[in-house]
Parts: sequence; C-alpha cells; structure tokens
Amino acid sequence: MIPGSTQVGFEATLLRPAKQDAEVSWLFVILPREISEKLPRRGKTTVTGRIHTCPFQATLDPDGQLSHWLKIDKKLQIKAGLKAGDRVFLEITPLQEEPEPEVPEDFLKALQLNSKALNVWNETTTVARLDWVHWITSAKQEKTRLKRIQDASEMLAAGKKRVCCFDPSGFYSKVFRAPEAAQ
Repeated sequence: MIPGSTQVGFEATLLRPAKQDAEVSWLFVILPREISEKLPRRGKTTVTGRIHTCPFQATLDPDGQLSHWLKIDKKLQIKAGLKAGDRVFLEITPLQEEPEPEVPEDFLKALQLNSKALNVWNETTTVARLDWVHWITSAKQEKTRLKRIQDASEMLAAGKKRVCCFDPSGFYSKVFRAPEAAQ
C-alpha cells in the first residue's frame, strides 16, 4: 500500500457486458458506492489492486451514479482464472499521483498549432489534463469531438487551466454510465 492512500476491499460479481466486440472479451465490476466514496475523485481514478492474488493497475471509470466501474481485460481474466458470474474479492488503492493521460493525436496536433494553448496545457496539473482528455474522448459523435478540440484549444489559449462545464462523474450530465450487464 502507498503511504497516505486508503486501501479498500470489497466483494463483487463479475459481469459480462450486454454489448461487446466479437473479438474482444472483457468483464466488468461495478464498485459499491461506499467504496467509491473513499476514492480521491468521482471522475476517472487510477488504482493499483488485487483480484484474488493477481495484482493489476487500472483506471476506474465513472458510472454516472457517483460510483465507478472497472473493466477487466482478457489478460487479467486468464491470469486470475476469472469468468462471468464469479464472486470475487478485490482490494484497490488509489495512486498517490495520477499518471499522465495519453493525449489523443488530433488534440495534440491542435495544441501544437496553438503555442498559447500548449503553454497553458503544460502548466496545468495532471488531473486537469486528465479531465481535458476525458472531456474530448467522451464525445459520442465525431463532430462533437472536433468542436471540443477547437473549444479546448481556445479555452487553454485564453488561460483556462480547467475544462469548464464538464462533470467528470457524469452524475449531473448523465454522460457516463457503466456498461449494461448481459442477462
């Protein structure tokens, strides 16, 4: 456990998403709300953890209900011997510092074309950059994404270090949801 972090444990049932790519097989867990309340933020949060005895690091996504959900990829499923419907025990610890987000190529290009925006971007916190990237990548349509990239570039160039009008938890805007579980 990282000093100063809160390690929490809970039991959950592994769920299979109702809609899933044919070539990708993943499972997910919805965190109990009381566990999410112990995390440092309602938006995307990176944790280290264990499922059974297998360690992992993952970014929890907001579920729009003031909690989070965890995607469990095929590699971790195989390593831990997991299948849909299993009841598992998880331990998670939030990272002391969020890792730098992966900046999408189109957004990075827009930042590089606007030196004022790039300078402000470089002066923001990692959590603020995570929210900017999350806001852009959460767009459902390409035209919305392009508009958000343009708006982000303009807001950053104007000196705004935080994306405005964005609820990273999805609670007020209902933008984010956990996947629907298969029956």
